Amino acid sequence: MADVKREIERKYEVADGEPLPGLAGAGAVADVVGRGVVELDAVYYDTADERLGAASLTLRRRTGGAGAGWHLKFPVAPGVRDEIQAPLSDTVPEEIAALVRSRVRGAELVPVVRLRSARDVRHLVGADGTLLAEASVDTVDAERLNRAGGTARWTEIEVELADGADPAVLDAVEERLAEAGVRPSKASSKVGEALHRTGGSRTRQAGRAAEPVTAGDHVLAYLREQREAILARDPGVRRDLPDSVHQMRVATRRLRSAFRSFGSVLDRDATAPVAAELKWLAHELGVGRDQEVLAERLSDALGAVPPGEVTGPVRERLGSWATARHGSTRGQLLGVLDSARYLALLDSLDTLLADPPLRKKAARKPGKVLTRALKKEGAKLAHLVTAALELPPGEDRDHALHQARKRAKRARYAAEAAVPALGGSARALARAAKKLTSLLGEHQDSVLARQTLRELAAVAHAAGESAFTYGVLYEREERAARSTEEKLPRTWAKARSAFPR
Repeated sequence: MADVKREIERKYEVADGEPLPGLAGAGAVADVVGRGVVELDAVYYDTADERLGAASLTLRRRTGGAGAGWHLKFPVAPGVRDEIQAPLSDTVPEEIAALVRSRVRGAELVPVVRLRSARDVRHLVGADGTLLAEASVDTVDAERLNRAGGTARWTEIEVELADGADPAVLDAVEERLAEAGVRPSKASSKVGEALHRTGGSRTRQAGRAAEPVTAGDHVLAYLREQREAILARDPGVRRDLPDSVHQMRVATRRLRSAFRSFGSVLDRDATAPVAAELKWLAHELGVGRDQEVLAERLSDALGAVPPGEVTGPVRERLGSWATARHGSTRGQLLGVLDSARYLALLDSLDTLLADPPLRKKAARKPGKVLTRALKKEGAKLAHLVTAALELPPGEDRDHALHQARKRAKRARYAAEAAVPALGGSARALARAAKKLTSLLGEHQDSVLARQTLRELAAVAHAAGESAFTYGVLYEREERAARSTEEKLPRTWAKARSAFPR
């Protein structure tokens, strides 16, 4: 089973043979304790076209020291990475391979560089002997393995924060190092430095993407951003990280919305097959996500019920329902992410973005083209909201409001995509559409909550339990729905005024 470690560290350039400057007295560091020299041997893996490196991911098999095994590192923030660790084996462990499957797909993971390091380790401790950080001087020998390249040798200083220690320690150490003339490393990882020194790395040569100019440029930039969001969230979904399913689902929706909202820029006949597969993926992601939201809503609602109105094992039944649903949907979702259909969808997205089906208007300036697309979205949304408000309360209105909510999301995403080109007007529209979407989402959540409460009440009644509390919760959800419907006309009026005329 793989373990996870949050790694917070900083790297510094230093000349070969230069000793570590004195760090005692740097902030809370009271003493520096030598721990000897450790010999480390690590082979880093990637695809032939270095897809992991392009995504700032590192995968290695390391021997020597206390951390021997397979290590996969994900960037979290500058200087912060999550390290997934698995026991040493001859091949990449399945739990590690799964976390990079969306990047690797059918390609083979091959050795790209070997690093042999002599690590001179010091512990930086506080006045009470507590470990604050580990500082090491690493002498690194690198050998390129996957292409014609060479070898390289350099020395660097690495300072890693101890678990639970105050990050201010790193700032104090960096200040002390700066006083000694030591500067931060230009590379964020050893493997990145090794690739650069032994023949150049693909990620260093890629450079920044060109600034969008045409309407097509802006739409494609947005599509690429959402494609990357799907790939970036995939490992988090597999690790069951909070909000990862939701964010991945949002990225699929944004892609589909862009295909439809900007049909004047992209040929819909060409994007339709990909959009259909994105709809499938969004549905699969939604099964677990909707259940998570609903379980949290019902749990919070139950917590607000006076103890005297809670009869029977309501909380236990609700907990069992949530746990059972989560376990079954999670297994299903992991199967989806490992499926050939999902990987084919990712390939199709890559192909479409590499050779986009642009229409004539894609070459025009973005102002008029994107503004017209937003205007159309506003007109369609106005029709749905107006029709919903004319219906009497009940299932038909609930359904109509749900359809309006989906269209409001589409308008919001279109506005977000247009912000780089249109600026403040698109940003204001996105904010207004988000408020409308949130209100309509609250209404839909109450609809789903009432449906679930009816089902749970029926099960409880069949088991001979009191259904009274389910009725109390149901009535509260009805009140919540009425409240959102009363707020809707005013919220819609504000959103409508933000759309271009």
